[in-house]
Amino acid sequence: MDAFTPQQTIELVSRIGCKKSQMVWHKLCWNSFMAGPLLGFGCAVALSTETAPWYQDNAPSLIRTIGSVFFPVGLIMIVLSGADLFTSNVMFMLTAFLHRRVSFVHLMSNWAVSFLGNLAGMLFFMAIITGYGGIFDITAYRTEVINFATQKMLTPTWVQIFLRATGANWLVCFAVYISISSREIVSKIVAIWWPTFTFVALGHSMIPTALGNTLGGGIFVGGMYWYLYLTGPESEDIKFNVGDLDSAMEAGGPIGPSIRKSGPNTPNSQEEKDETFTKGKEPGRGHPNHVGSLPSSDQQMASGLGRELSAEAYTHRKGEPSLIEGRAV
Repeated sequence: MDAFTPQQTIELVSRIGCKKSQMVWHKLCWNSFMAGPLLGFGCAVALSTETAPWYQDNAPSLIRTIGSVFFPVGLIMIVLSGADLFTSNVMFMLTAFLHRRVSFVHLMSNWAVSFLGNLAGMLFFMAIITGYGGIFDITAYRTEVINFATQKMLTPTWVQIFLRATGANWLVCFAVYISISSREIVSKIVAIWWPTFTFVALGHSMIPTALGNTLGGGIFVGGMYWYLYLTGPESEDIKFNVGDLDSAMEAGGPIGPSIRKSGPNTPNSQEEKDETFTKGKEPGRGHPNHVGSLPSSDQQMASGLGRELSAEAYTHRKGEPSLIEGRAV
């Protein structure tokens, strides 16, 4: 099967969370901002589809199902472009935190910046694209948007909104999780599509209710798979096929070092490289491009096509914890 195992996948989720904790704040802000409009496009298509009058009166379930088919486009664009979505960052950061790779301060700061960035991006989309662009100027479209917002915010109780947000982000984070297990684009798109389609068809709330989103995505996906696969003796030696891992896609780019330079402390044999990569050992801290390094987002990327994400050990930077053997010290 051309996919990562569940244990390998949650290990990659933890490493991605570790990478995200290193993003400089202004890049995280803009990357989070970009997720708002991308998700907005998917919402706009779904709402436009559900405005058909005859179907609303005679086949409301059918038109909801048809609209649900188009909504995942937004999440697919976010995952493939590498934008930071708060609801998926809940899973990434909490998994890395439970794995003791990021601090609580990094966890909360990432959540806060991505939440506010998503909100700003969605407000921009609503005001500029749909407002001045006149996408919902037609009466039927405007009525559907108002009814949709009323059903989400005013009709249900607080507990119902919380539970719907829990179910929604459970499925969203599971979609992102299984997309990471896929190794090529088509499989990622299919993996994202069905869980996202499911929560929209069921009518779960996608309002960013922080507590429900954290419970659904952080605990039921990130926390559960962390407990299953990254705790206990079986977590000590997670095997990867390093050659194939280089071609795997992280959110926005390939996972694994694209440049391997030889040096006095660089492992030479394939066995040493495999052990270095999977266990997060540091083969040569004096070498700026050693295999075990995880470059920070404010440095020049080694590849112009994606973000490098190697083993969890990386050099200590002033003001940030040093991660050695996958644990903060």
